[in-house]
Amino acid sequence: MKVDGSCFCGYLTYAAEIDPATVQLCHCKDCQILGGSAFRVVVPALEGSFRLLTGEPTIYVKAAESGNRRGLAFCPKCGTAIYSGPADTSSKYFGLRAPTLRQFRELVPTHSVWRRSSVPWIGKLTQMPWDETELPL
Repeated sequence: MKVDGSCFCGYLTYAAEIDPATVQLCHCKDCQILGGSAFRVVVPALEGSFRLLTGEPTIYVKAAESGNRRGLAFCPKCGTAIYSGPADTSSKYFGLRAPTLRQFRELVPTHSVWRRSSVPWIGKLTQMPWDETELPL
């Protein structure tokens, strides 16, 4: 599936191809902290398909628990996380931050990873009451 996305302010734009069957929820501590949420929705770009169309991201290199070094790409203007990518030339993996994709609402996660780091209340999400907008004051 061809996808395209951008950061919040539009400075960074990109295109890639993905397999929709590989969309996942990541519950690792890094994704929780960097994403400001209980999990992050990630989809890998098919190898060699990621193309940055506009802008130049800021890259923060992080060593994961596994010891692998990943380049975390952010918009230098608005701070939106765009992808986790190679910190060197040995890796061609780009883990796209799915909410930045224009096609995000079409993508359904098929797997969760890093369960041991998940918040204890994650299984109760479907039991919570929902409001269509913010809570009334």
